[in-house]
Amino acid sequence: MARTDITRTRDKASTDRAALDRLLEDTHLGHVAIAGPEGTPAAFPTLVVRDGDRVLVHGSTGSPWIRRLAGATASLTVTALDGVVVARSAYESSMLYRSAVIFGTFASLDGDAKLAALDTITDALIPGRVGEVRRPDAKELAATLVLAVPLTEWSLKISAKWPDDPPQDVAGEAWAGIVPLAPQPYGEPRPAPDLRGGIPLPDSIRRLSTR
Repeated sequence: MARTDITRTRDKASTDRAALDRLLEDTHLGHVAIAGPEGTPAAFPTLVVRDGDRVLVHGSTGSPWIRRLAGATASLTVTALDGVVVARSAYESSMLYRSAVIFGTFASLDGDAKLAALDTITDALIPGRVGEVRRPDAKELAATLVLAVPLTEWSLKISAKWPDDPPQDVAGEAWAGIVPLAPQPYGEPRPAPDLRGGIPLPDSIRRLSTR
């Protein structure tokens, strides 16, 4: 059995790469699972950004976990919650979700590839921001580790169905349906307390706060 095989709720399994890409574009929080020095498993949250056929993560070179991840084989989980499935019983109630597990070796990026990856991460979070700020200096680049894992081994589950109630519950009086989870809109930008007067709100932040 391959580690990407789904053994439970196989009807939710998907091999649609486009659906995986949409999940990774909609969700930038992932959890990396890796064995620690003593073999104890640990999962830590990290920012994730898809860059073509790979996923980028980054962190401080001072982090023992991100250093351990470099060159290691691990798994990355990304999940989006899209709604609540309200069935006629608590047992049948559930969530609408999209969840992927990506397996692979996390390769460290250096030089121009590292700088390009950092630009990709920044613009994925705040489109257009790279062109508004200064370039990273040598000290900042040295303090940052950028890793990439290929999108070659993955599994994807999508729960997108209505409540599946038995006939006796359908005949009852309880309400059933779906309550979508709307993405949280960005709020009004708040300037830093030490922001000098006269500096206008940049286009990237204006677009981000109104989309």
